[in-house]
Amino acid sequence: MQYQNTPEFAHQLDEQDPLKSFRNKFLLPKYNGRDVIYLCGNSLGLQPMSAKRYLTEQLTNWQELGVEGWFEGDDPWLGYHKKLTPVLSAILGANEREISVMNSLTVNLHLLMVSFYKPTTKRYKILMEGGAFPSDQYALESQVRFHGFDPKDAIIEIFPRSGEYTLRTEDILDAIKNNADELALVLFSGINYYTGQFFDIEVITKAAHNAGVIAGFDLAHAAGNVPLKLHDWGVDFACWCSYKYMNSGPGGISGIFVHEKHFNEEHNRFAGWWGYRKDKQFLMAPGFDAEPGAGGWQVSTPPIMLMALHKASLDIFEEAGGVSVLRAKSEVLTGYLEFIINNINLKNGKELFKIITPKEPGKRGSQLSVVCAGDAKGIFNYLTKNGVIGDWREPNVIRLSPVPLYNSSTDVFNAGRLLAAYVENI
Repeated sequence: MQYQNTPEFAHQLDEQDPLKSFRNKFLLPKYNGRDVIYLCGNSLGLQPMSAKRYLTEQLTNWQELGVEGWFEGDDPWLGYHKKLTPVLSAILGANEREISVMNSLTVNLHLLMVSFYKPTTKRYKILMEGGAFPSDQYALESQVRFHGFDPKDAIIEIFPRSGEYTLRTEDILDAIKNNADELALVLFSGINYYTGQFFDIEVITKAAHNAGVIAGFDLAHAAGNVPLKLHDWGVDFACWCSYKYMNSGPGGISGIFVHEKHFNEEHNRFAGWWGYRKDKQFLMAPGFDAEPGAGGWQVSTPPIMLMALHKASLDIFEEAGGVSVLRAKSEVLTGYLEFIINNINLKNGKELFKIITPKEPGKRGSQLSVVCAGDAKGIFNYLTKNGVIGDWREPNVIRLSPVPLYNSSTDVFNAGRLLAAYVENI
């Protein structure tokens, strides 16, 4: 596409956008009485207009039915989670039985590692990307310590080459091969939170399996953002959150994926009553007998109110036509933002803004991470004071994420216009 840095061109893109009406399904924060330009869906998605209604329906069920809400009413809570898995199945590229909606992300990561991190005296190491989100780092450190190992020895981090910001796939594959005899687990993000790099999940998984190693992924920034085929790629396990690109509210419900090839295996796991096989759950028998599928990893009673908020957003995903439709628009929006930033650099004859997110659309999602020359925090504050909500990461990176469900090309143009205005005034 031949982009143009003009309001007329942005308006034309918006008029041709098949998803343009979906913006009206979300509530945008206000700044000085006007809608903000919200480019922070990679951190917290916007509230669907339907969220309050979905939540109120369940509050009403609680009010009118009390405990009988688990069994009575239009949406009995006992099976409410099953209403979420069909849409999630399409978003994640998974069979419904491979998905369980539960807990929060880091809790789920710990629960999955109880089953899939099986260190021995020889094979005990975990390979991960350097600079992963701190929660993942802390979780892995505590897991290896729990098994009696030193994180400095047991965790192998791969960092980009000198002078580069993102990892090369061949370096990841070499690290797997070179450490194959000692690895017990390969655990990567789907998309690195800082750079926005979309890792080649399929290739990494294949390399791990060729080395006889389990492959797991934290999909916090990938789920609902980029197309995924977890089942077909053979991923062993994954977890994600729902409050970023899936717009399910701060601290929203998480979920797990476990590939069906593991269903008939014996697993160490931290068990709870909710993971007990459903056909005998109310017999209250001693001895844990897991529900077949990913549901066997559930521990606690599901938070119905959080699931209702999640369903409000998932229903919008389904109405929009799924991730493939959203992906087509996100590539246009992200490409347009990239063009405008590069255009500012070109006009000023120097690199004022360096995009460290991969240039290839297939290697990134709806995010650009921008290193700012000069007063980076001043630029971020200027954008915020002018109604552009992005995300700041130390020491000098602004993350801007145009989300296809509620952002427009005009949003992108106006954000770029403000960046240009700041440059002109310094």
